[in-house]
Amino acid sequence: RPGSSVWGTVLVRGQHRCEGRVEMFSRGMWGTVCDDAWNLPDAGVVCKLAGCGKATAAQGEAYFGPGVGAIHLDNVKCRGTESSLLHCSHIAWDVHNCDHSEDAGVTCLFS
Repeated sequence: RPGSSVWGTVLVRGQHRCEGRVEMFSRGMWGTVCDDAWNLPDAGVVCKLAGCGKATAAQGEAYFGPGVGAIHLDNVKCRGTESSLLHCSHIAWDVHNCDHSEDAGVTCLFS
């Protein structure tokens, strides 16, 4: 996978390593995150994991293009201090009411 791989999370299809569609790897499968309830604190957790500082935007509606395959997380709600999206509130793993037109993305400070 292109992008920056951190703890099974990557940013895909951005113009630099600190932006892109959020994808996660688990149980042998890559999957995306749905944009329902997706906001800046959620994006901040991803940016921190990627070593990219603070989030400047939390994109929805497949801003960086639609993914394929599984949608692993939906209704993610982070405080911004978590060490992983898995530590944020969310619906059960692989349970969602989304399609890939709702894939979440992030833009982080690039340095």
